Amino acid sequence: MTTARITIDRDFTIAPVPRRLFGSFVEHMGRCVYTGIYEPGHPAADAKGFRTDVLELVKEMGPTVVRYPGGNFVSGYNWEDGVGPVADRPTRIDGAWHTIETNAFGLHEFVDWSREAGVEVMEAINLGTRGVDEARALVEYANHPGGTTWSELRRKNGAEDPFGIKLWCLGNELDGPWQIGHKTAHEYGRLAQETAKAMRLVDPSIELVAVGSSNRGMPSFGTWEHTVLTHAYEEVDYISMHAYYQEHDGDAASFLAEAVDMDEFIDGVISTIDAVKAAGKHSKNVNISFDEWNVWYQSGLDTEDQPHQVSKDWRTHPRLIEDTYNVTDAVVVGTFLHSLLRHGDRVHIANQAQLVNVIAPIRSEEGGPAWRQASFWPFARMSALARGRILRLAVTADQLETKKFGGVDAVDAAATWDEETGRLALFIANRSLDDRADVSLALRGLTATRIRSAEVLTVPENGDRFSANTQDAQDRVGLRPLEDVALVDGSLRLTLPALAWAVVELDVAQA
Repeated sequence: MTTARITIDRDFTIAPVPRRLFGSFVEHMGRCVYTGIYEPGHPAADAKGFRTDVLELVKEMGPTVVRYPGGNFVSGYNWEDGVGPVADRPTRIDGAWHTIETNAFGLHEFVDWSREAGVEVMEAINLGTRGVDEARALVEYANHPGGTTWSELRRKNGAEDPFGIKLWCLGNELDGPWQIGHKTAHEYGRLAQETAKAMRLVDPSIELVAVGSSNRGMPSFGTWEHTVLTHAYEEVDYISMHAYYQEHDGDAASFLAEAVDMDEFIDGVISTIDAVKAAGKHSKNVNISFDEWNVWYQSGLDTEDQPHQVSKDWRTHPRLIEDTYNVTDAVVVGTFLHSLLRHGDRVHIANQAQLVNVIAPIRSEEGGPAWRQASFWPFARMSALARGRILRLAVTADQLETKKFGGVDAVDAAATWDEETGRLALFIANRSLDDRADVSLALRGLTATRIRSAEVLTVPENGDRFSANTQDAQDRVGLRPLEDVALVDGSLRLTLPALAWAVVELDVAQA
């Protein structure tokens, strides 16, 4: 048995919960769009070709904003190919993923889908092969009311009213040599600056995300952010972060502690942003859009759907990186969400990549069913229950030894408190593979009056840590009641199973 003590003080808060923190990502990659969110002819498809079974799962999961259309795809994409009559749209090769893009689904379809799903659009522009002129044309097409060439074309194409897209990404991963149109930090910084200025001349109300490092391991990490922001600090609102994690060589202990790396990554980017702010004597804050994050098994799985094994044939929406997520992965995803929430004062946007099929919490089959992966549950519960203000926790926990990080807390947690409703949500993970965790929660300035709900995701009966949901066993892994939980003198005590993620929602009164 490991132990942990968590102390919460009503007056020690971090920031209001940024609702855009619970974002997702739809890229024209693999089967995310085609046979994912869009499949005309499917028994559950509506008149627009949207899969309503997938839509219902998306609504249940609760993403608030969805980034589109890429990703690596966007760096070679002409947005004009995806508007107008579908029969007239060109078929192109997509060099990013070595596939054929039919362009049957484009901007209008995505905006319509986003309205059905109840999510905000986060639109990415191509700064790989294109630039300032194409970017400002797209803003005019999407957001200008009418009376101009591009806005009238939108109206001709069936959208009388502007789309009103407020959130825009200035390209994608342009620090990476794999990216179509890869650039140096100086080249990209100047391009981002001038593109941002031109886009805001069309619509001054938009918010802009500059490209940050593709991952923390990039040789240019840190210097890239510093150079880009030195050019574009006044023109942008956010800089992006991307990170993917996986278990290596059976080292589950280090994998379960990867949120330590995420914490350090975020802190490093914040330090760089603030150094540029100070040096440039800027008054505003640039914040973070962590617009790609997830567990992704990029190595160690010899499967045909991995990008490094892409077929020499040009295929139309083939299977690509359709990872199956198990209990261990789901607990790690929960701790990543904790990390993002703990940094909610500066991380204002985050997008789990991707939404359907491609390293996704939701899976679907062509002509067949859709189902929730194990990683669906932490996202769904945190999106639903994280309200009000983020609380600053003081955690004292037993340590677990890891090869990568040394000693780490066995228990990882985050919490929010909504003063208006009087509800407190505690999100908590036990990283130990073998030991239960005995946890006490002490409240200062608050008294718990009722446990509204208590749920846990852990290894199912007769299962193991690799247990996962599949098409044939869609409910093997999910949330179940957390039974060993109680209120004692206005505070909370609970016991978590080994390898578990849990959420407890309390009614609290101010003392």
